[in-house]
Amino acid sequence: SGLIGRSWAMVFAAGGLKVKLYDIAQEQLTTALENIRKQMKEMEKSGVLKGALSAEQQLALISVCTDLKAAVEGATFIQECTPENLELKKKIFDQLDLIVGDNVILSSSTSCLLPSKLFTGLKHVKQCIVSHPVNPPYFVPLVEIVPHPETDPSTTERTYALMKKIGQSPVKLNREIEGFVLNRLQYAVISEAWRLVGDGVISPTDLDLVMSDGLGMRYAFIGPLETMHLNAEGVSSYCERYAEGMKLVLNTFGPVPEFSGETVQKVNQALSEKIPVVPKVLDARRKWRDECLTGLAKLKTQMKSD
Repeated sequence: SGLIGRSWAMVFAAGGLKVKLYDIAQEQLTTALENIRKQMKEMEKSGVLKGALSAEQQLALISVCTDLKAAVEGATFIQECTPENLELKKKIFDQLDLIVGDNVILSSSTSCLLPSKLFTGLKHVKQCIVSHPVNPPYFVPLVEIVPHPETDPSTTERTYALMKKIGQSPVKLNREIEGFVLNRLQYAVISEAWRLVGDGVISPTDLDLVMSDGLGMRYAFIGPLETMHLNAEGVSSYCERYAEGMKLVLNTFGPVPEFSGETVQKVNQALSEKIPVVPKVLDARRKWRDECLTGLAKLKTQMKSD
């Protein structure tokens, strides 16, 4: 019932589904429900609440439970949201494996643990899958669906259909790979950003501006492959024109950074001047980020309907 669990509960409730939120501590669940109620009421007031139901109707769909067996009774889909710790997650799935039937889907929110590390050896392995959300899932709809080598194709299809039904944007990976897709793309950007700042080519604040007021503007609506397609007369034309230039630049990329030493200090100082590392300030900035994401999501929905 932490940040990701609460966000998932809100997403499922927005889709009109009954949700049981499980945690080992009752006080955690009480806090989670209070937090969900507050967020839903605020979003309803500002007109950005997801789904066709009112905040009260959505809240009525969410109940809490401290007993795992009781929590999953009658469930068709279970979304695990424990901290990113392999042993802890395996322990939960071992427990679930003993109490679930043959129709329930066991899904993990992990952002980097491979399905083969999480699910191998479970008797319900065919029903296991990773559904990796983007933080925060309520405001960013992408979900990466990553199968275990033994996952039944019907598990993938059912998970994909469920995510579509509740308004998320699922993508299917054909096989597992370290970092999945989102983080591989993200780490590639972070890696080059780090090298450019570390080599003194650009300041940390200007680097972020290149993304927020440059690449990010179009990437909010189209991906890198469609960008190529539109920046020439199709992808083939783009490759004919720019392949040599791209290879020339790509061959100058340095090794994987250590993410330590002088560059850490340089980046940290610049970002701390902009956003001081104080809980109150960080929380306010995160709230602003989420409001921006909400506005963008609203605009994108509007554009799709137009």
